[in-house]
Amino acid sequence: MTSPAVEAVAKPAAADTGGGAVKRGIASRIVARTGGGLVSVGLVVVALFWLVPTFGLLVSSLRDPQDTGASGWWKVFSHPGQLTWHNYDKLLSNDDMMKAFFNTVWITVPSTVLVILIGSLAAYAFAWLEFPGRDWLFLVVVGLLVVPIQVALIPISKLYGETHLFGTITGVVLFHVAFGLPFAVFLLRNYFAGIPRDLLEAARMDGGTDLTIFFRVVLPLGLPAIASLAIFQFLWVWNDMLVALIYADADSQPLTVALQSQTRAMGANIEVLAPGAFLSLVVPLAVFFAFQRHFVQGVMAGAVK
Repeated sequence: MTSPAVEAVAKPAAADTGGGAVKRGIASRIVARTGGGLVSVGLVVVALFWLVPTFGLLVSSLRDPQDTGASGWWKVFSHPGQLTWHNYDKLLSNDDMMKAFFNTVWITVPSTVLVILIGSLAAYAFAWLEFPGRDWLFLVVVGLLVVPIQVALIPISKLYGETHLFGTITGVVLFHVAFGLPFAVFLLRNYFAGIPRDLLEAARMDGGTDLTIFFRVVLPLGLPAIASLAIFQFLWVWNDMLVALIYADADSQPLTVALQSQTRAMGANIEVLAPGAFLSLVVPLAVFFAFQRHFVQGVMAGAVK
């Protein structure tokens, strides 16, 4: 038989190690409830508030300039007859804005494709090829991530002046490629390094060269990371104004610079500014949703690894 003192000591111990409910602190209870339906509703409400300016821009781009100057865009709910496609007709017939739009395409697409191609090749080399100084060179590439763009503006301007690249689309593209490569190499190298070595060795035993392994094995497996890089690079170049404002002239300026020049006379050309701004906004959104599935896969893969 056990004494009452021993039983009194044993019972709390059994409660601590057994099935008794453990009391949680206030912070843990708050964290446990963050996945509830009320929080989801709150996040949806916040997202809708974030979308209000975008929706207002869309409505403003579909209203007559006189209506825009006389009342706010929300008046369209009581007067839906104000909506018209006339502003977009004027935008499409504006040669300067259309030229700026296509200049943006000629700048963004090559900058994105070149960064993906060169960055993926360099990332494969850093991940799977052995050569002297590989790790030190990779550390240099990582160090370039912290170099701000503003540091290179004056030296690159002098270089472009000597090579006659100042005021050209080629000069803007080369600048974006140069500053996009460090992040591309860093991102893709870490992702490629997670590919099983046995898979690459099997391809090499089948007679595959490094280029064959890269294009037929590494690139298909690295598609989620490449899609993430494509989204980041495309959005950065498409929305850039600083680089284009310095290195592009009137014939090569992108849409961001053209819209910035239009804002000086906003009261007189709102019928061009509003649809142009929405056009500049909707293209990156379309690119993001087009690569969204691969982007989510890349984020989840990186989280699991």
